[in-house]
Amino acid sequence: MNRLQQALDSLQDRIDTPAPIVLIDVMQDNIDRMQAFATHRNLDVRPHVKTHKCLEIGRRQVKTGAVGITAGNVGEAEVFAAAGFDDIFIAYPIWPSVTKGLRIRKLAATTRLRVGVDNFAAVDALADAMGSEADRLEVVIEVDCGARRSGAPPEAAGSLGSAARKRGLVPVGVFTYPGHGSLSPDARKRAAMDQEAALTTAVRSFNAVGIRADVVSAGSTPTIEFASNSIITEIRPGEYVFNDLNNSRLGACTEEQIALFVAGTVVSDWVSDQVILDVGTKVLSREGSPETGYGAVAGTQAVLSKLNEYHGFLAVPPGDFHPGIGAVLPIVPNHVCPVVINFDELIVTDSAGAFLERWTVDARGFLS
Repeated sequence: MNRLQQALDSLQDRIDTPAPIVLIDVMQDNIDRMQAFATHRNLDVRPHVKTHKCLEIGRRQVKTGAVGITAGNVGEAEVFAAAGFDDIFIAYPIWPSVTKGLRIRKLAATTRLRVGVDNFAAVDALADAMGSEADRLEVVIEVDCGARRSGAPPEAAGSLGSAARKRGLVPVGVFTYPGHGSLSPDARKRAAMDQEAALTTAVRSFNAVGIRADVVSAGSTPTIEFASNSIITEIRPGEYVFNDLNNSRLGACTEEQIALFVAGTVVSDWVSDQVILDVGTKVLSREGSPETGYGAVAGTQAVLSKLNEYHGFLAVPPGDFHPGIGAVLPIVPNHVCPVVINFDELIVTDSAGAFLERWTVDARGFLS
């Protein structure tokens, strides 16, 4: 029997579906393995908490050796700071409008806070928001390495750092995100090489204006394996803590390293070549495509071929696998991050289903 189904079978009389199930032993192995990888390469680990948004998991990452955490927005940072996390990098080009300026200033007064910057207007806005306490806020210049997302050209990093310094902020380094490494298995290494080139140029740009880049920060889970250049000082993986089908397809993890799945129940089977599960877009989001599916039943070739808000259409072509009404199945999501934010809590057990705990998704709903 598939290991995820085995764990689920031991829980199904104690949980309602749909529900996110975390295998704590697999998750901890993922945390330990990433930390060992980084330690071997003299890298700091600053995990991105957007994947789990859970204080208990963040504490485990720090206990294992993470130097701090990465947050995706001010709200996430506030939740973790209130719980005692005191070294936080908001890896996003924040615009400190309305309440955000004051909130950033308050965070910087109680934590070691770094924020992402990729334009001159944001430098001025952040400095204005910090007022006389600008030197409390560290800024990390974001550069683009080919993902064509946010991020300045790498050669502009020094100018942005210099502008930040002139306004009293503290420029500490550069970061980037090689998101194009998720396009295919072959793209992972190419994106990592693009990342290395961009960061190298950005550091040289810092040096040219007399600023030392103490922080040279890289991501992401699909490309971490190739983040071995000596110029990199820290890595910011997020999905590694749970992994998912996308990372498995890319070769960034094995199926045995997937630590989160969704328990779903078959609720209808009137159509001959499909069954309906209680797992729709409000559980899995719309990550996927008709070609790859929107999630897969662990241990089988069956995939969800379509999703409505509350309905998951599981294609069951002729063969041995045809689950009946009431069957509870482990659905592995394509992308784990948007699944977690749909739930107030995670159901935590181990691969044997030997116990059941409930951990709050503490930063759920904090998006600004």
